[in-house]
Amino acid sequence: MKRATCFVPSVFLIGFLLAGQAVGFDFSELENSVKEHTLQNGMKFIVLERHEAPVVSFVIQANVGSVDDPKEYTGLAHMFEHMAFKGTTSIGSRDVNKELRLMAVEDSILMELRSEKRKGRLADSARIAALTEAFEAAREAAYELVEPNAYQEIVRREGAVGINAGTGPDATTYFYSLPSNKLELWMALDSDRFLDPVLREMYKERDVVAEERRMRVENSPSGKVYEELIALAFKAHPYGIRGIGHMSDIQNLTREAALAFFEKHYGPSNLVAAVVGDVKAEEVFRLADQYWNRIPYRPSPERITTVEPPQSGERRMILEDKAQPMYSAAWHIPELTHPDRPALEALVDLLGRGRTSLLYKSLVKEKKIASSVSVFSGAVGEKYPTLLMVTALPTPGHTNLECETEIFAQIEKLKAEPVSQSDLDKIKARARAGFVEGLEGNAGLARQLVTYNNLWGHWREMFRELARINAVTAEDVQRVASTYLTRQNRTVVMMETQGS
Repeated sequence: MKRATCFVPSVFLIGFLLAGQAVGFDFSELENSVKEHTLQNGMKFIVLERHEAPVVSFVIQANVGSVDDPKEYTGLAHMFEHMAFKGTTSIGSRDVNKELRLMAVEDSILMELRSEKRKGRLADSARIAALTEAFEAAREAAYELVEPNAYQEIVRREGAVGINAGTGPDATTYFYSLPSNKLELWMALDSDRFLDPVLREMYKERDVVAEERRMRVENSPSGKVYEELIALAFKAHPYGIRGIGHMSDIQNLTREAALAFFEKHYGPSNLVAAVVGDVKAEEVFRLADQYWNRIPYRPSPERITTVEPPQSGERRMILEDKAQPMYSAAWHIPELTHPDRPALEALVDLLGRGRTSLLYKSLVKEKKIASSVSVFSGAVGEKYPTLLMVTALPTPGHTNLECETEIFAQIEKLKAEPVSQSDLDKIKARARAGFVEGLEGNAGLARQLVTYNNLWGHWREMFRELARINAVTAEDVQRVASTYLTRQNRTVVMMETQGS
């Protein structure tokens, strides 16, 4: 019976909150059900027992994202999303000793090739061609010994679902779910991934990432606009570089650099794991001590000290492309943990979330000058000061500047008149529902626990979220609009159709 009361089913919670009663809801029972344990090597485990079904979700988050990419190696953090389940010395190879020797040959030729390319226009083109051919041959020889997807096949046979990984500006996350009687299997396999990784097939994945960049950025009008917008908005902070990296950096990534990055950022004190489901916390902690403590302690890297200087005037760029016109504007706002962020989130909702938002009603429904408009925050990251963005697609016969005029007019109205209490109540209800939806299911809960732990310093801040939402006033929304949505704090990028 005690187990059954550890968690109120989320479906019930959502309905409860949507009914407007969340203000008085007591999350303390759920919060008190969460247990944590830090291993001797510094790795933290967070466990929430939920015994409704015999399944368990595992999430590991490394406190490293694209914001931590080193110079000349942008896209390196993202590469570890692609290398997530490539195996170890005992999983993934037909003959690991021979494979490691071939990988060393592969790396050696690549370093020679990279060195020659560094000479720029003085490089020997014939030598580059010869080294490229030798590298391709070495790469193919190493790949012949790979057992593709060996790790995934093992865990899938044991019932794993949702095997995946994701890279953001601030963190990299690995996750999947298993039947709850496979807890020790996960402990053994996943700890091996971090203790004894083999970065096999890395240069094949490098080509996959390069193609991903072509698709998401170079052949995507919205990708181009976004890349130019953040680059123009950030002069100093690495949030100005897209997480996928520059093409030349992707094509020159080396295993040597990747291993150095792993050694620096994937130490156990920079990892946090959340285990949510049909498990006993004490058993999780016992097995974590047994398996994960095998990884030697390494100190956590320090936060980035580069601070984006205040913007002192509007920045503006016009891109030309064969695509249809597109409008985008961004304003600098504080990081997620800043006291102004709840009011800024309310402002984002009021301006541009959904068909009842001010910009949608004005630009799309009434004036019909845009086919879509959206507003969002934190897209470049949340650990450091970030951006609030507005995007709009003008309808045929209308222009970016018409959209801009109307967007700025609506923002000025918000500065002049506070939002009504009834509108603010609706915004808060949506925020509360959105927060609770993020907690739905074992996997969702686990992801939220590790994310709050990394961004706020402790997972308990997750349970303060509703209080922060409820505390927002109409005056707060008006104040943050006046403080942050100013001309001098603004960056604009417009795409105009070539020849129009």
